[in-house]
Amino acid sequence: QVQLVESGGGLVQAGASLRLSCAASSLAFSWFGMGWFRQAPGKEREFVAAISRNRIDTGYADSVKGRFTISRDNAQNTVYLQMNSLKPDDTAVYYCAAKYAARNGVVYDYGHAYDYWGQGTQVTVSS
Repeated sequence: QVQLVESGGGLVQAGASLRLSCAASSLAFSWFGMGWFRQAPGKEREFVAAISRNRIDTGYADSVKGRFTISRDNAQNTVYLQMNSLKPDDTAVYYCAAKYAARNGVVYDYGHAYDYWGQGTQVTVSS
């Protein structure tokens, strides 16, 4: 059974940094594009960042460009989200997701594309 387990969330002050991790199991990880999404209370889930199978191609929401960095370690079956200069607007539950990718170099920035989802980790940024 495929499992995606997020960790690294927490409560921080504005301007701080956090690094989220998502460990995948029972998954041919290197065949999957990976993404991070978030959902704030009362809002719809939104795309944050995504990375292709080969770790080279990435995509970001405009709201996080220049502050967040997605990366992956295919040997460790893990995807990361480094979040710097956090703002109160970044407060949300963060989810990682996996999408089978037959082709390299493809980044998926819409939630419906993804095959598997984690349970989420809470990030709270105080002002």
